[in-house]
Formats: sequence, C-alpha cells, structure tokens
Amino acid sequence: MSSQITDSAAQTALALERAIASGWKPVCHITYNRDAWVKLLHPPSEYGFNEAKLLCQESNDTWVAWVPEYGEVRLDKSQFYC
Repeated sequence: MSSQITDSAAQTALALERAIASGWKPVCHITYNRDAWVKLLHPPSEYGFNEAKLLCQESNDTWVAWVPEYGEVRLDKSQFYC
C-alpha cells in the first residue's frame, strides 16, 4: 500500500511539473528600481560581497551598481536577481 501511495504522489508531481513547464515562458518581467539591493550570480572578486545596490539604469539591459568593499560596477540584467 505504501508503494502505491508513493507512486501516485510521484505521478501527481510529474503531471504538475509538466503542466507548469508547458506554460513557462523564459522571459523576465521583473522591474528593478534605483536603490534596490540585488543578489549577484558571481561576485566581482574573490572577497567581494554577493549583493549590490542599484544606482542608475544605464540602458534597457544594464545598471550601474555599488558593491560593498569593491566599488562601482556595471551589471547586465543576467548577472543579478532579486
């Protein structure tokens, strides 16, 4: 009986995963604002912080940001997240 419940739960989870994946669109519609803190995918140095404060938007895809203990950097939207 236990294996039947496990199989049923696995099938339900797989069906849910497929339903979500079928409607997923790989486009980010997040709007970032000045003074927001964001997480960096890759810190600018080995000892740099993994967060940055957005200072101003340079273009549709790039921001000027400040990283503590490092300084000012230019970040592409693909380099950070909320």
